[in-house]
Amino acid sequence: MSRRAPLLPAPLLVLAGVVSVQFGGALAASLIPEIGVGGAVFLRISMAAVILLLLVRPPLRGHSRRAWRTVVAFGVALGLMNWSFYASLAHLPLGVAVTVEFLGPLVLTTVLSRRLLDYLAVLAAGAGVVLISEALTEPLSDLSWVGLFLAATAGAFWAAYILLSGRTGAEFAQLDGLAIALAVSTLVVLPVGLTGTDMWTPEHLLQGLGLAVLSSLLPYSLELLALRRLSTSVFGILLSLEPAVAALAGLVVLDQRLHPLQVVGLLLVVLASAIVLGFGPRPAEAGRIEGA
Repeated sequence: MSRRAPLLPAPLLVLAGVVSVQFGGALAASLIPEIGVGGAVFLRISMAAVILLLLVRPPLRGHSRRAWRTVVAFGVALGLMNWSFYASLAHLPLGVAVTVEFLGPLVLTTVLSRRLLDYLAVLAAGAGVVLISEALTEPLSDLSWVGLFLAATAGAFWAAYILLSGRTGAEFAQLDGLAIALAVSTLVVLPVGLTGTDMWTPEHLLQGLGLAVLSSLLPYSLELLALRRLSTSVFGILLSLEPAVAALAGLVVLDQRLHPLQVVGLLLVVLASAIVLGFGPRPAEAGRIEGA
């Protein structure tokens, strides 16, 4: 896969990861109520770590201290991003949690932008995310400040994940860094992940395996490969397709219909992504990841 992946456009790798993680989220919807947030996150990350470690078998020697600091930080951010987001769902509606979490990548993209068109795309993506999530229809007085804090924390770790994923890809060959980072993430979520294991069934383990592949292994691998050849600002706005694909997954898997305002939001998000993909050449950006 590592030899064939560079033949694919980097934005296509990101989009494939978005589709995978959102349909994995539809699978998680049936798993979390049965084994809890900690159990679902632990199964998702630990199974992805085991699979990738067996496939990649990353060498542990020959890496600099800077590389180890980077990959450990990447693993910690990845684990805490997953846990804090799922924990926020115990306090907030899904749409509101997604909207608050997405502020992290949006702020990162705005900071890294170099063109006025980038800022306009961020505004369009932000408006689209809000409309798709239906956050405007949820009274502020009904929101949990604990949930808002957890979702905002997930957004901050998401922004850190974007930066550290690119740096990890530059420090480690192929998917070695991701395999090590997933092992670190497993240790991070281990304390909350082993609660209630006596209630797990073989069906739960099978669902966890599907969740690991769709929501962790496949999207993280594709994103890490993409970030070797894609600027973090472009990557951040491409992630604005997450809510749109989530709406599609909800329609296909859960038979959830879109309201007119959500359709408008979907169109705004698609427009923002089209702007980022570009209509003509765009100048080289100072923030482009090296090591492509």
